[in-house]
Amino acid sequence: MGHARTTRAGRRVRHLLGLTTVGFALATVGAGAYSLAIFTSTAASGSNAFTVGSVTLGASPATALITLSSMLPGDSTTGTLTVSNSGTAQLRYAMTTSTTNTDSKALNGQLSLVVKTKDTNTSGCTNFNGTQLYSGTLSAAAIGDPTTGNQTGDRTLAGAGSEVLCFQATLPSTTGNGFQGATTTATFTFAAEQTTNNP
Repeated sequence: MGHARTTRAGRRVRHLLGLTTVGFALATVGAGAYSLAIFTSTAASGSNAFTVGSVTLGASPATALITLSSMLPGDSTTGTLTVSNSGTAQLRYAMTTSTTNTDSKALNGQLSLVVKTKDTNTSGCTNFNGTQLYSGTLSAAAIGDPTTGNQTGDRTLAGAGSEVLCFQATLPSTTGNGFQGATTTATFTFAAEQTTNNP
C-alpha cells in the first residue's frame, strides 16, 4: 500500500513538472509573438513637379542693322534693333562690338556711334531722343559688361519681355582725305545671364 502511494505521488510530481515546462514554453512563444507585433503607417505626398526656367536672348534684325555706303563727312545713319527675352525668367544683358580694319585705314575708330533707348513718344527711333546708353567710337561700342554679375550699364528684361534700341552711326564732319574709300564692318554681340541668385 505504502509503495503504491509513493508511485502515485511520483507520477503526480512528474506530471506537474511537465505542466510547468509546457507553461514556460508557452510563455516564451508568447513573448516572441508580442515582440513582432509592431504597428506601422505610411503617408505620401506626390506630384512634386519641377520646371527649370530659361533665359533666351534674341536680337532682331540679326544682320544689317545699320548700313550706309558712299558716306561723306557729316553723314549719319540710324537703325532700330529689338532685344528680346523669349525665356521665362528675368535676364540681364550686355553688348560688345567687334569691327574689321582690313584696309588699315581704321574707319572703325573714326566712325562715331550713339545708342539710345526707343523714342520717348513713339515705339521707334525716328526722333532719336530716348535715353542714351552709349556714345563713342564704333570700335569701342558697348552696353554694360558681359562679366558675370550685375555690372554698371547692364540692361534687364523680364521673361517674355523686349526693348527697342536705336543705333546711329556718323562719319564726323572733320574726317580727312585719308579715309576716302575706307570700309569697315561691325558685329554687335549681346550676352545674357539670369538675374535670380546672381547678384
